[in-house]
Amino acid sequence: MKASVDPGRLDWYVSTYTGGQGNCVQVADLPEGSRALRDSKHPHQGFFTLPAAEWSAFVRSSRQEQL
Repeated sequence: MKASVDPGRLDWYVSTYTGGQGNCVQVADLPEGSRALRDSKHPHQGFFTLPAAEWSAFVRSSRQEQL
């Protein structure tokens, strides 16, 4: 991810599946379908990004785990 991205300017959200427990990952949409992810309990400790294809594979895998 480019260093010029300010995480404070991203629109972070959490999945509705977390149930408001506070133990969740926050996600922000980035250009071209990629996503930024960070720990909701420690948002100032940084974040990492996933390209669109990897994000899609992660979501698909997560949904299969719930079945």
